[in-house]
Amino acid sequence: MSVPSDFPISRFPVPKLDDLPEDIRARLLAVQEKAGFIPNVFLVLAHRPEEFRAFMAYHDALMDKPGPLTKAEREMIVVVTSNANQCQYCVIAHGAILRVRSKNPLLADQIAINYRKADITPRQQAMLDFAMQVAFHAYAVGDADLATLAAHGLDQEAAWDIAAIAAFFGMSNRMANVTSMRPNDQFFTMGR
Repeated sequence: MSVPSDFPISRFPVPKLDDLPEDIRARLLAVQEKAGFIPNVFLVLAHRPEEFRAFMAYHDALMDKPGPLTKAEREMIVVVTSNANQCQYCVIAHGAILRVRSKNPLLADQIAINYRKADITPRQQAMLDFAMQVAFHAYAVGDADLATLAAHGLDQEAAWDIAAIAAFFGMSNRMANVTSMRPNDQFFTMGR
């Protein structure tokens, strides 16, 4: 199913692929080759090439590195934060990525709706509780919050990762909402 033309992917101008700087065009074509489509977030953010590059560099630094959190757990943080911020694009897109990375469509849908009732481990519950603390009450984060994470095997490096992902996607969610970014239809069926 394709999106009718009367449903734009953004309320801001969306550049044509051929008009993008070569490095950005090459990245989008590589994603298209791997996924079979270009996620709308790439096209919308490419409206401002310098910001696109900075956004993607930080995204990749947070989401594609080895560390104390699995790639699926990183996606859990994105989905929970995005749900809290009522970001339709990110819940749908990262919910799809979570389904693929966790190989568990039920879990991804549970987390997208209410992680507190999802079939997750106590460690993941602590991780997501901390992400929500960062999303809504970062000013109140204290040593007790880090001690709770540590009790679940999540050290300071994990705490930093959780906080950075929640904070970064808080910004991303706000931009997706302001631009009225529309999720690609392909995300709805990925990993099911």
